[in-house]
Amino acid sequence: MAVTAAQVKELREKTGAGMLDCKNALTASDGDIEKAIDWLREKGIAKSVKKASRIAAEGLAKIVINGNKACMIEVNSETDFVAKNEQFLKLLDTAANTILAGNPADNEAALALPTANGTLNDEFINATATIGEKIVLRRFVVLEKSDDEIFGDYTHMGGSKTALVILKGGNAELAHFMAMQIASMSPTYVSSKDMPADVVEHERKVQTEIVKNDEKFAGKPENVINGAIEGKVSKALKEMCLVDQEYFMDTAKKVSAVLKENNAEVLCFERYTVGEGIEKREENFAEEVAKQMNA
Repeated sequence: MAVTAAQVKELREKTGAGMLDCKNALTASDGDIEKAIDWLREKGIAKSVKKASRIAAEGLAKIVINGNKACMIEVNSETDFVAKNEQFLKLLDTAANTILAGNPADNEAALALPTANGTLNDEFINATATIGEKIVLRRFVVLEKSDDEIFGDYTHMGGSKTALVILKGGNAELAHFMAMQIASMSPTYVSSKDMPADVVEHERKVQTEIVKNDEKFAGKPENVINGAIEGKVSKALKEMCLVDQEYFMDTAKKVSAVLKENNAEVLCFERYTVGEGIEKREENFAEEVAKQMNA
């Protein structure tokens, strides 16, 4: 029977196997998804199926730069111990360089990129099967600059945090310091002009509720309350903007002042903190040991 693209997509999502492997499995199984899963497992292609539901919130981020292109990626594992594994580190390097060269549009396109061992997706499947933990490509970004611009990058503690910045003017040292600033102080925008109106409005609503629920403002005149709200909004928004932050190398100065002194401008930046935003499962170690003993 003819295998549809929808069937291939479903099987790929369930198993993590490559598109061609999924198509072959479905063809051999007359389009039956469950039989196709068994076919993949029997061929040793889908050893990682049972790990699909596990939470991968550890791992490492990495930056690679080649000329005017740079790539920053995050690859997740289930434990920080595995993130130090030699095979994991090799996979991280392969993924970063493959994505840098291929410049894919999204994760699906990235995983379809060819490597020495098939596709990048095959590399992740093999790593998951061999290491014994769920290993996933979480995210990536590829940035390009012109010849008169400078990349700045910073990697904290082997890859728990990374930051990548493009600087106009200044020098390589300043670009590196800007990346360190971004990694440590976690700005969201370069400046307020980059901040969407809905972000400002959301922050105003949040700070309004905070002030309303603060007993010290109970019974205060409206102008005092409004002033407090605006003050809190202004402070919160400045903390989100790189140029308004205190410079970590000299807290007496703002980042904007340091950039001005060096005739420099931050054009854009990206920052990754590994596992950020992923809900980590709380494990009871004693219960986990008991489960293993009774398995």
